[in-house]
Amino acid sequence: MQIPIIIDTDPGIDDAAAISLALCHSKFDVKMISTVNGNVGIEKTTANALKLKQFFNSNVQVHRGASKPLLNQIVDAAPVHGESGMDGYQFPPVSESDLTSVHAVEALKNLLINSEEPITIVAIGPLTNIAILLSSYPEVQNHIKEVIIMGGSTGRGNVTPLAEFNIYCDPEAAQVVFNSGLPLTMVGLDLASKAMFTYDFVKSFKEVNETGRMLYNLFQHYRSEDFDIGVKVYDVFTILYLLNPQSFIVKEADVQIELDGKYTKGATVVNFNSQYPNCSVVLSPIGSEFKDIFLSSLKNCK
Repeated sequence: MQIPIIIDTDPGIDDAAAISLALCHSKFDVKMISTVNGNVGIEKTTANALKLKQFFNSNVQVHRGASKPLLNQIVDAAPVHGESGMDGYQFPPVSESDLTSVHAVEALKNLLINSEEPITIVAIGPLTNIAILLSSYPEVQNHIKEVIIMGGSTGRGNVTPLAEFNIYCDPEAAQVVFNSGLPLTMVGLDLASKAMFTYDFVKSFKEVNETGRMLYNLFQHYRSEDFDIGVKVYDVFTILYLLNPQSFIVKEADVQIELDGKYTKGATVVNFNSQYPNCSVVLSPIGSEFKDIFLSSLKNCK
């Protein structure tokens, strides 16, 4: 049986990997892609989502969402992903006519309340759209099966010493989502740090298919931490986890977002000893199965 999902995203090179697998895998029914300001500005993240839709000749609707955080100043990750957000591969130009005019939050509401079954939201960018959705239309909660979040960390950050980028971009939105009462799974920095994509592994993508060559070229321009060792492909682990959760170590925790700290704003405060956990935290892979899951999924792509 297929898993109906919505992808809320700010493409982004690692977003491109997650979207590629999701659009092509028979286990997923991608109902919609909503875009958000994050790795680059909303115009570029939306254009990148449209490029991927066109690359895969997909019929999935793309909706443009929030152009700025709820309260925070805009930050971006262009030094990591390139000026376009997906530097490294020459996609054909896309047309604005491919973009659906309804704002992402309205589209999310309409899709959810009219769905015959609960839908999983895969949130791989800042959580602005999801927070606005839950605050404006609380009735949608009964139509959401769970939210898989790429964000946060149980320890150190990657944009400040303690804050992960997606949460730091809009910590107030993250606090809304983490306290929504919805079933949540946090796929944070811990996982990708323990499941590096080595250069030999990335190089092997070229030989798989056209999608593999596209991702290989994008990854040549992806400047994640420890770049001399390999790349941390954060967002793709949301999809790999959904494909085979048994391949990962998960613990329950209460996760709160630091909103006021001068040096700690955007940090995810993770309490594994709480009697009232609000989140499942994916900590690490079991062995190297994640590579096999990735490659077998990549083979489903064009």
